[in-house]
Amino acid sequence: MNKDLTDEIFHSHTHGILNITETIERIREFLEERPNAQYSLVIGTDSHEKKSVDKKIGSTINLVTAILIHRKGFGGKYFWRRQEQKNIHSLRQKIYAETTVSLAFASIFVPLFKKALNGHEPNYNLEIHVDVGEHGDTRNMIKEVVGMVTGNGYVAKTKPDAYAASYVADKHT
Repeated sequence: MNKDLTDEIFHSHTHGILNITETIERIREFLEERPNAQYSLVIGTDSHEKKSVDKKIGSTINLVTAILIHRKGFGGKYFWRRQEQKNIHSLRQKIYAETTVSLAFASIFVPLFKKALNGHEPNYNLEIHVDVGEHGDTRNMIKEVVGMVTGNGYVAKTKPDAYAASYVADKHT
């Protein structure tokens, strides 16, 4: 990922194709519509394998990171971006890649977002959604990836509460 995110392209059904500055501006505007409301700012990544014809390359995955701003009880907006990563050979590597991409994105996005708020402190909770849950093949990884997220200072949500990863980002992979 580009350290300053300036080359990143984000998509929105409402606003079309945006750069990071425009994305942050749309989120800020949404917060300012009802400054006393309660919000959730959520980041989540999901991936799907892309089949490669060249067996030497290994698997490539499409990683989609979604940013959601949800006004509790009144809907929300979301933005997403896609990237690829090569040489993913197992479910464990895939889940780690998704979680690492969300954390790397948050570490760059959150300071830019706070700077854009220019000292205003809207009432929002920041969450990182990880695509693991108690049911299925990822249940043994919950403690590991939740530990990665909380160790970086964020609140982690898992399935079925990880809608940013398991529903929104998944829709665009």
